[in-house]
Amino acid sequence: MTRVLIIGAGPAGIRAAETLAAAGLNPVVVDEAARAGGQIYRRPPEGFTRTPEKLYGSEAAKARALHATFDRLVAEGKVTHLPQRSVMALHGGTAHVLGETRQEIPYDRLIVATGATDRLAPVPGWQAGGVYSLGAAQIALKAQGVALGRRIVLAGSGPLLTLLATQLVASGAEVAAVLDTAPMRQQVRGGLRMALARPWVTLRGLRLRAALGRRYHAGVTLTGIESDATGPTAMAWRDAKGRDRRTDCDTVGLGWHLRSDGTIADLAGAAFDWDTDFAQWLPRADPLGRAGEGLYLAGDGLRILGADGAELAGRAAATACLQDLGLPHPDPARTLRRLGRMHRFAQGMMQAFPWPAQMVRDLPDTATVCRCEGISAGDLRGTLPLSGPEANRAKSLGRVGMGRCQGRYCQLAGAEIIAAAAGSAPRDVGRLRAQPPARPAPIGAWLNTPAEGEAE
Repeated sequence: MTRVLIIGAGPAGIRAAETLAAAGLNPVVVDEAARAGGQIYRRPPEGFTRTPEKLYGSEAAKARALHATFDRLVAEGKVTHLPQRSVMALHGGTAHVLGETRQEIPYDRLIVATGATDRLAPVPGWQAGGVYSLGAAQIALKAQGVALGRRIVLAGSGPLLTLLATQLVASGAEVAAVLDTAPMRQQVRGGLRMALARPWVTLRGLRLRAALGRRYHAGVTLTGIESDATGPTAMAWRDAKGRDRRTDCDTVGLGWHLRSDGTIADLAGAAFDWDTDFAQWLPRADPLGRAGEGLYLAGDGLRILGADGAELAGRAAATACLQDLGLPHPDPARTLRRLGRMHRFAQGMMQAFPWPAQMVRDLPDTATVCRCEGISAGDLRGTLPLSGPEANRAKSLGRVGMGRCQGRYCQLAGAEIIAAAAGSAPRDVGRLRAQPPARPAPIGAWLNTPAEGEAE
């Protein structure tokens, strides 16, 4: 039987597995989490008592359905689930996987549904302990029922900013301010495009925004995070009228929507293009997600279309796989139409909540760009006479993107700074090439003989 490996057990991976199982295949699903669901529908550990309504709000019914579908497929033996494992490398039709032990899992077809990471922009002082990404704060809330602070400031832009703020408020946390760098006029223009594509989703977002009341501020400029030995003490910012403001806090969450995690897709051989709407490098694929011979991409790792779009993309990628195998498959026409609507919504969202390119380009030399390596904007600018305006050479000589995150959180900001200094565009700077291992790993794991793959 054809061996199909799915990397990721979020909405895209689950729907891909469901579609393949319905056609008689038994896919293997590898995921880093202990339980399937992905980030948006992340499940707490067994025994936690918070209800889906508390965890997922208006999306509780969708979360329940998705979890139940995957659990049933696993229980019936139609899907092999390998949780708490990371795919570290791909070579010759074999995935090198690391969990408690190292495994080698062979495959004939690969569906990559690795989702996205937070898209972060540096703010002076963000290297302090107690400054988190919005996604990290949401993981702590969903998985452990923990608010990462007693008085919290959330800053950035995009739907996750509003969603997390309302989730924290509903949990009883004190959210002192929600600071959105997107001007209100731009939000209105993009919001109209969003409403034309998905009116009810847009309305739900407006209701969440309204619930924040006076905590929410649009069109702000973030000037710095003040901190002491214990962590943040205040966020300094400038409001839409240019007035300097300061909000006391002990925790800061930052995030500007999402960045597709293309690491595994890159290792699998996918090509990438700069996407002007999303202001980032995205993998190249056909409408169903084909990205190469036997390679299919789905979910936010392909295009950032949200949880509903990820489910559709998972079905589409599995359909493409079945088509290529000559097996019975669903008619993709309706799925493609719905994906088109999701993409129009996402384009409106990117217009409404843009990446703060100018804010990043204007960073003072003293501001940290790469938190892993402690590299400042001035350090990066000082590298350019030797490296030239090319991302990988700047990484080699200046170490931006060389640390634990491998550029996931500093690559886009680094490209903006390089481009500004060179008088060019970020797309001309290029992207950092992925290389194995895809995640930091202990050397000892690679010195030991790999265990027999559970999927073999």
